[in-house]
Amino acid sequence: VGFPGETEEQFQNTLKLMETVRFDQVNTAAYSPRPNTPAATWHNQLTEEVKADRLQRINRLATAHALERSQRYLGRTVPVLVEARNPKMPHQVKGRVEQGRPVLFEGDAEELKGKIVDVTITEVGPYFLVGEAVGAPY
Repeated sequence: VGFPGETEEQFQNTLKLMETVRFDQVNTAAYSPRPNTPAATWHNQLTEEVKADRLQRINRLATAHALERSQRYLGRTVPVLVEARNPKMPHQVKGRVEQGRPVLFEGDAEELKGKIVDVTITEVGPYFLVGEAVGAPY
């Protein structure tokens, strides 16, 4: 957000697109000039306040959509490819569903790493899922 010359109308069009598509996840950043790039020398730079405001608004919308999209997993049993131990909670492992969303559940990382485990999703956040393993890994 905040590329030189970006108008409020153009920014609103971005928000409208996000409302239409409802992305699972978006990567956002405020524009910052880079040396030796044409845009860095343009005279229509936006203020830091405008860029910060727009970034906050787009991130709020993105987080709301991500949480909404996570809700589709609640109560479902999904295959999860286990990647590693959860560094914040060593009794948990971290894996991913086919669509890439991280899943946390209790398990032994040494035993499960690289295996697929069916997990029933019991809790959702905007950018993660939490669940309970069901059945044997495969």
